[in-house]
Amino acid sequence: MGKIKTSIYIDEELWREFKKHAAEQGLDASELLEELIKEELMIELNTLIPEETNPELDFEPIKPREPVSGLVREMRDERESDLSG
Repeated sequence: MGKIKTSIYIDEELWREFKKHAAEQGLDASELLEELIKEELMIELNTLIPEETNPELDFEPIKPREPVSGLVREMRDERESDLSG
């Protein structure tokens, strides 16, 4: 799969902080952004399970005590806080 060049509009200060954060991890901004996009889309999970296998999950689903969307929002806010330092 090839790479494309794209343009996005983002807050100038946020972009500077993102580039600084990427450099601190030894990555350039493009590499880190691609990694974060893959994580958000859960692309890497597809590579963990070979296509020829069809794993069967054996578990009993549980009913959440509260709406799951609140938990997801909390996790995203925590991740954003970690990234922004």
